[in-house]
Amino acid sequence: MSVDSKTVKKIASLARIHMDDAEVEALVPELNNILGWVEQLGEVDVSGVEPMTAVIPNKLRLRDDVINADPLTGGGVRDKVLANAPVAEHGFFGVPKVIE
Repeated sequence: MSVDSKTVKKIASLARIHMDDAEVEALVPELNNILGWVEQLGEVDVSGVEPMTAVIPNKLRLRDDVINADPLTGGGVRDKVLANAPVAEHGFFGVPKVIE
């Protein structure tokens, strides 16, 4: 795939970026180089490579999901909180429907 100055002007117009002719001409080879790198990456054989989210192994540190029953530090006061709600349904705040 190749990018010409007409394509760069169209992209700039869609992005609402003002570019003069000199800037457009300077950007054409840069975008073509980027597209060349993308095509080169598409040729890499990745069969047998496991998908990963990072180059080092990360493990999430999880904590137990426990309700704190101490009323001073939070939790265990649902009924008191819902007493202030204009509408409470099934132990939750009732809100009006937004999507038809």
